Amino acid sequence: MSNERTPPFRAEHIGSLLRPRSLLEQRARFARGEIGRDELRKAEDAAIVEAIRLQEQLGFEFVTDGEFRRRSYHSYFYQQLGDLQIDAVPQNEAEGGRGAQPAGSVRSKVKWSKPINVDDYRFLQAHSDRLPKLTIPGPCALHFRAGGAEVLATAYSDLDQFWDDTVEAFTKELNALAEAGCRYIQIDETAFAKFGDPEVQRQLAARGDDWSVLIDTYIDVTNRLLRNAPADMRIGMHLCRGNRGGHWHAEGSYEEVADRLFNRLNIDCFFLEYDSPRAGDFSPLRYMPKNKTAILGLISTKTPALEDKGVLIKKIEDAVRYVPLDRLGLSPQCGFASIDSGNPVTADVQAAKLRLVVDVANEVWGAA
Repeated sequence: MSNERTPPFRAEHIGSLLRPRSLLEQRARFARGEIGRDELRKAEDAAIVEAIRLQEQLGFEFVTDGEFRRRSYHSYFYQQLGDLQIDAVPQNEAEGGRGAQPAGSVRSKVKWSKPINVDDYRFLQAHSDRLPKLTIPGPCALHFRAGGAEVLATAYSDLDQFWDDTVEAFTKELNALAEAGCRYIQIDETAFAKFGDPEVQRQLAARGDDWSVLIDTYIDVTNRLLRNAPADMRIGMHLCRGNRGGHWHAEGSYEEVADRLFNRLNIDCFFLEYDSPRAGDFSPLRYMPKNKTAILGLISTKTPALEDKGVLIKKIEDAVRYVPLDRLGLSPQCGFASIDSGNPVTADVQAAKLRLVVDVANEVWGAA
């Protein structure tokens, strides 16, 4: 890591930002047929430019579009690959606490037909001199949500073909982004952080999936994609235990998955949720190889309370027992709006937490 616009940076955030109320209102009007696609696009453009300026003013070395054109961090992407659903959720859940795991369905083959996020990259490139970071869902997210039985009951007779199609689709998207000039990608693959939860293990077993076997399968599939990825593209992976309107989906340490995850998965930067005791302690970081970086997600996007700078610095010092300081960075544990309705925090709280990331990074590392 360096201060020369080479990702990952000391100060990071995961990508999604709170949608302005004005944008949500325009999206609702579009859904009711009161405005057209062009007018909605103008509203998105204006909101994204404001989000870019916020990130620049706070001192980040990169910018995202806040994921303002998406309903959720992964639904739009997968919908472009076929008749696929990844985020069916129960209604009327209580606020906070464990939420029900969203479900997926596979009603067609997985097929890439056109660039999905290239225009998003180009918009960022045209409106900022900072490095654009694009976020995409992980290639195993659909299988984790749907399950192998669902895949085989509908569109596929062979799981190997499902994985081949998935890897091919994601490879084509990465190549399209690279051709447009994109060099910084964050893969959001939350399954790995959830495998250590006994309740998640039980749910997987009930549908016929062995959680430990799935880890190996998901590592192999992801590594196939990474082998196909452009050599000069920096790719990090974000892991968390669920982040939807203040809910979470899993709890438990990284301990059960850390050795395989950090050593077998060919990702050189991990964005790790560490904002609450649900994530366990830093000891699983002892498995982190010497050539890999950990971005510590110590700041919560789920709650409005602003973290104490001294406490954050002490936590970073604790993590240094396992990973040297020069291979660490800081971020919130997840995005502020994994779905468009956002987490239960205000725009002012969001800005304060992002400013805190940059301030701590400058104090600890001398650079953001």
